[in-house]
This record gives sequence, structure tokens and C-alpha cells, in this order.
Amino acid sequence: MLIWINHTENYPPCSAQLPGKDLNYTNIVTSFLKNHDKILILKRSDKVKSMKSLWAGISGIIEKDDLSPLSRAEIEIFEETGIKQEQINLLKESQQMKIVSVQYKNHEWNIFPFLFKVENPEIKLNWENSEFEWVKPSNIVNYKTVPSLDKILFNLL
Repeated sequence: MLIWINHTENYPPCSAQLPGKDLNYTNIVTSFLKNHDKILILKRSDKVKSMKSLWAGISGIIEKDDLSPLSRAEIEIFEETGIKQEQINLLKESQQMKIVSVQYKNHEWNIFPFLFKVENPEIKLNWENSEFEWVKPSNIVNYKTVPSLDKILFNLL
């Protein structure tokens, strides 16, 4: 299930319980790097807490001390790929998306999507991911991904 809501700069805390509901949420950035006509996707390692062995964009939890979702996205890109901020150019920031996953009962993921341009970067994965691939956007449906990754990506293109 996918629910669209408007992006705001005043986003709620990174992870909490929604008032009056037995529902938890987590704020996540999900970024894609575009190199010519291909998009970078990462396979989550067995060492991460959630969504093990699924393909994803570059993602991470928005921390309470982050200045903005964009600053967290830039941090995650460096941590997970070794690509520095000066090597990326923001192409598009999409509306915040809420995703409910059947894997986690009573939990919503608030996704803040970003698309960046890079040119032939060297990828240095950290422990969070085990593999990477540059794929044509239309081929993302051929991968076992985190929930709604294709919808997040296509909303950015």
C-alpha cells in the first residue's frame, strides 16, 4: 500500500509512535544515483537489521540531529558508497511517501526520495550492502527489492 503526502521541511522525529494509534513510523531517506542512463541499486547485506538481502536505493534513518532529509541523504551516499558530496548533483527531490510493509506489523515508513547525478564514480560499499549494480530504471522490476522501490524511483524520473 502506498500513500502520498506532501513533503514539509518540518518533519517529525526519526522514529516514534503515531499519537492515538497503535502504529509506529520511521523517517527514511532513499536516494538514487544516476550515471548516464542507469541507476545505482544496492543489495542490503545480512548484517543490517531490516530488509536483509533485498535490493534498495541508498537509504538510512533520518536522525533527530539532522538538519534536513537532504543532509541525511548526502551523508548516507558517502557512508554507503564512498562518493563525496562534491561528486553528486541533486536532480530532483520528490514528495514524501508513506509505505506500509507487510513484513512489519503496525509500522509505516516515511520515505524522503532523492535523485542525484554522478559521472562514472568508483563505488566502495560499506558493511550495510553486499553488492551493487547499475541498472536501467525499467529493469528494477526484475529485482527482489524493498517494498515499493520501483514506485519511489519512477516518481523521481
